[in-house]
Amino acid sequence: MLTTTTRWNKPARYTLAGLGLAALLSFQTKPTQTKPSQTKPTQKKPTAAKAAQTTPPAYNRLKSGIEYRIYKRVNGNYTRQPALVPATAAAAYAKRVGQVMALHVEYRTAKDSVLFRSRQQTGGFPVRVPLEALVRKGGLEEAISLLQPGDSAAFRFNADSLSLKSSGQPAPPQIKKHGNTMRLLVKVAAIQSQAEAMAAQQQMMEAMQAKAKLVEERQKPVDDQLIQAYLQKNSLQAQKTASGLYYIITQPGSGVQPTKGQTVSVHYRGTLLGGQEFDSSFKRGQPIDFPIGVGQVIPGWDEGISLLNKGAKATLLIPSGLAYGARGAGADIPPNAVLRFDVELVDIKPAAEAPAR
Repeated sequence: MLTTTTRWNKPARYTLAGLGLAALLSFQTKPTQTKPSQTKPTQKKPTAAKAAQTTPPAYNRLKSGIEYRIYKRVNGNYTRQPALVPATAAAAYAKRVGQVMALHVEYRTAKDSVLFRSRQQTGGFPVRVPLEALVRKGGLEEAISLLQPGDSAAFRFNADSLSLKSSGQPAPPQIKKHGNTMRLLVKVAAIQSQAEAMAAQQQMMEAMQAKAKLVEERQKPVDDQLIQAYLQKNSLQAQKTASGLYYIITQPGSGVQPTKGQTVSVHYRGTLLGGQEFDSSFKRGQPIDFPIGVGQVIPGWDEGISLLNKGAKATLLIPSGLAYGARGAGADIPPNAVLRFDVELVDIKPAAEAPAR
């Protein structure tokens, strides 16, 4: 619950199977609703020419069962490409093995509800997957092997088959209730060498950090107003630190305060400003232990707990920039949430001694 931001992995740590499994298990959308027409249109039997125009073109199909359509952009328009010659496609992919593909992916159900959209997970940046020798067919690996730089594609899979190839398990019920067919929409942004991919990944991380910092700076005055209004409403007197953290010592402790690297034992109850509880060590009957000041907990905890003596109790009002920021944490902590923690510093333990050399 109190861990810091998840870090981005190197491109080689992504796997196509893992990307597919993440999408299969991350379904949290509702089917798209379209507004019904107010008047009932006159039903007319379409002519053969109109029927041909409105009927979606058939998917091409590989022997492994993968159904696909590949498009290339020509003069500003997307043009569907003819069916690939398997031997030619395999030879072309063999030359790309060892490189990294940057792509945007989107999964949809048979009823066209969005299951997963990578642009939402990465702030609009592409995900990167290593192109490895094809060892099995019928799954994401073979599908991606068909693509070249600039390609856009739509793939159609049996949901159970795709899930079995990705995770060894059938598709979850929340997927299959929308039909046992899944579509994967892909846009290839680039195919890069390992060095190029690493450099692009670093640039992406820096851009995301800069964006997050900008969002955090804009959120600071909003959070501060929320905290001040909360203090006034609840008749609380708090002290404010330079970072924007507010704290109230409700029971003084004794002795020295913890220093960086020392392990502290802390009981806590965490709530939103509206009073909704999202975690409590008191209910579990077991305080949490962690080394202070080394980034293993949210910044508001590292700072707030370091202000206390052993045995002290306090209320910490932590702005979102010192908590979980714009990303939130699970279903219980929404984005940009100001958090209240009622804490007790149960114990301070000496920092672990470095091993002798």
